[in-house]
Amino acid sequence: MFNTKKIFSLALSMSMLLGFTACGANNNDTATDSQPAQTESANTDNAENKSGETSDTPAENNTEDKKTSANTDDGKIHITYWYAWKDKIGESKEELVKQFNESQDEIVVEAAYQGSYDELSSKTQAAKAANNAPEIFEVEIANMYTMAKGGMIENLDPFVDDEVDIEDFNEGLMHEAYIDDSLYGLPFYRSTPIMYKNVDMLKEAGLDPEGPKDWKEFKEYAKALRDKDNDKYAMTFNLDPWFLEAWVYSSDGFYAKDGEIGFDQEGTKEPARFLQELADDDLIKVVLGEQAGDTQRQDFVNQNSALYFTSTAGLSSLLPLAEENGFELDTSFVPGNKHYAVPTGGCNIVMTSGLDKEKQEAAFKFIKFMTATEQNVFASEYTGYLPTRYSSVETDKIQELHKEIPQYRTAFDQLEHAQARPIAKGWPEMEKMLYEGVTNTTTQGADVDQIYDNLQNQAQSILSF
Repeated sequence: MFNTKKIFSLALSMSMLLGFTACGANNNDTATDSQPAQTESANTDNAENKSGETSDTPAENNTEDKKTSANTDDGKIHITYWYAWKDKIGESKEELVKQFNESQDEIVVEAAYQGSYDELSSKTQAAKAANNAPEIFEVEIANMYTMAKGGMIENLDPFVDDEVDIEDFNEGLMHEAYIDDSLYGLPFYRSTPIMYKNVDMLKEAGLDPEGPKDWKEFKEYAKALRDKDNDKYAMTFNLDPWFLEAWVYSSDGFYAKDGEIGFDQEGTKEPARFLQELADDDLIKVVLGEQAGDTQRQDFVNQNSALYFTSTAGLSSLLPLAEENGFELDTSFVPGNKHYAVPTGGCNIVMTSGLDKEKQEAAFKFIKFMTATEQNVFASEYTGYLPTRYSSVETDKIQELHKEIPQYRTAFDQLEHAQARPIAKGWPEMEKMLYEGVTNTTTQGADVDQIYDNLQNQAQSILSF
């Protein structure tokens, strides 16, 4: 049991910071997305969020790509696609590549798994520097700005044709697709955090199984579900900033938006105050470090906690686990403060900059296929990721899925309240500092105003727009 009255050393805090990854960044519950939750994270629990930074210097598009020889002896154009996450997520991507290769005889796509979003980002940057980058890869949405500004990825506007209905992509998922009003990627495997509920535990505590809708109700549920004899809590809480973003936005706060930095805003600080209050009253179990997502997930599966914030991508794996462990699982929106709000997570699919014309055309043909309605329906059904297109939701398959398993519908409906993630160079570094700050306020009782004022000062020197 974690009690916030116990004081942690600064060294421990820093070691946990180094182990942090996000789903804002990388959240999958199903994969090595166990990092999803890297929970959608692999941990599909640690958040769909973090990627490394790229250089400010645009890529040298005139430098010869070692892979530019588009055609091989078979007379076909060969291109490479790098992706993140294994298990059902990886299986679905490999299947889609197989379908593409079988659908035509001009292009051959070779798919290669590269680890988490962080690992994929690092490997792609290294390959780009060596003029040996894949033609197509995935970018975790929080890193789109850096990739575009650094010249790593191609502006897709010149390639959009009548076969691509941009307005068919859900508006809530397009915030991070555009950088400076230019299209740099298309929504691919996308998610939001949602609230998973153990319906049986809620009923046993005499609570409405619909779950808490706002902070006031969340605290009431936390009090009712706290079982000190059996060391049970309403929620095991992972301080991943991706989850925290939902509460910041629902308090009308922001971190970085429209060229402004908002750590000093009261709405940005309110969630830290609320978490500190819950932790001080021993109403939530706070978990930290590299295994935070795994611990959070296991507590929920083992029925030591009744509520669970993680990515919608975890649904396909959590439903059978709930059945195996004998409880009913349902899903709801993340409870809000002043109103509902949620960030999105996951990745966009992008084209590497500097390709020759033939490979560009082949790459965009592949991007169109991978994001088309039929393929999006397959991916959503198979993994639990969001249907990214309005037309996907209208298909018989998704309509039937939502009817049979309404838990899948929650994240899509919640997109109405989606807000853009921070779009600024330096955000991955700043997010690590935010994690350290929230760790200090939640577990050590540090002064919220002082911590967030310091974050404001740090952000002014780290972030750029």
